[in-house]
Amino acid sequence: MLSNQTIQIIKSTVPVLEVHGTDITTRFYQLLFTNHPELLNIFNHANQKQGRQQAALANAVYAAALHIDKLETILPVVKQIAHKHRSLGIKAEHYPIVGENLLAAIKDVLGSAATEEILQAWAEAYGVIADAFISVEAELYEQAERQSGGWTGFRSFRVERKVSESDVITSFYLVPQDGQAIAAFEPGQYISVKVEIPGETNTHIRQYSLSDAPGKPYYRISVKREEGIKNNPDGQVSLYLHNQVEQGDVLWLSAPAGEFTVNLSDKRPVVLISGGVGLTPMVSMLHTLAEMNPDRQVTFIHAAQNGHVHALREQVEELALLHSQVSIYWCYEKPTEQDRALKAFHKEGYIDLPWLQQVVPTKEASFYFCGPIPFMKAVNSALQKWEVPEADIHFEFFGPSSSL
Repeated sequence: MLSNQTIQIIKSTVPVLEVHGTDITTRFYQLLFTNHPELLNIFNHANQKQGRQQAALANAVYAAALHIDKLETILPVVKQIAHKHRSLGIKAEHYPIVGENLLAAIKDVLGSAATEEILQAWAEAYGVIADAFISVEAELYEQAERQSGGWTGFRSFRVERKVSESDVITSFYLVPQDGQAIAAFEPGQYISVKVEIPGETNTHIRQYSLSDAPGKPYYRISVKREEGIKNNPDGQVSLYLHNQVEQGDVLWLSAPAGEFTVNLSDKRPVVLISGGVGLTPMVSMLHTLAEMNPDRQVTFIHAAQNGHVHALREQVEELALLHSQVSIYWCYEKPTEQDRALKAFHKEGYIDLPWLQQVVPTKEASFYFCGPIPFMKAVNSALQKWEVPEADIHFEFFGPSSSL
């Protein structure tokens, strides 16, 4: 437990963190990777280069300071991050390293304003927060290993099939190389894929949503080819998977993880809204709902530029034909004439509230959405204007958490 004096000191730093938080976390990562370059094998270089990781950590530190007297209020966020940490292989021994470099970054950025009293208070607070993460993650590691077909760390999987789903998205069907059972997962969860790219010094880890229903003898991920500029880390792994990984090749996977899962015990209508490759967890949810809750009303909405880049469309349309409770709607920004002839094509342009109110039977439903951040901001704003309760709004970021 933190003393009242420590709590008050931490709270006094909230305004400073609001102004200098990203500067501190940027300096933190510079120090961390200089002092411990081996950690570059874990962290996503693209998120570092884009500043997303620095912003996410700054938000987390700010939230911890703001709620330091009631840390239980940020426990859901702790659990969400802990799932990612377990999936990446973050261990208890990493936390002292992080703490040491975070305090050094605070001192570097704030200079004389970072008094010994403030640094000591933050060291004490960091210890409490780190213990919370370590405890939650230890439980997740144990769950991953002890479940039927489970494992810890990374396990070798063979690419059984490689299927082109659209002009930009390819599915990989992955089976365990040892021929043993694989762990079950909840629709909406993801796996981490670790690859060694020829010519690269460090390994790269990326997290991909599982795009098929649970209960299959394989895992399926559907990966968008990210065309970036030369040496841009954002597209390195996706381009490697698309261009170099073939049927029969081996990839290393962590066990399924993630908190963004559909509630199968809820009998109310469910609305699944996706943009671009954000449809991957939604397709998994749709498959599962159709199989396990066939009487539950499901509205599936997907936005894409056009049919050329719309992946898994035929699978979703087949499910809608087989299950009368499933309604599907396509929204294309720039539809082709062929797209306009599709039965499910209903809107040109972007998803907005008036259209959602037309196609969604009721707002008394559970809403799930995923996609690019601007898309998610628009959907979230529309649902808030519709006065959908916050408890019924669920979303997932691809990468570090941001703000909607």
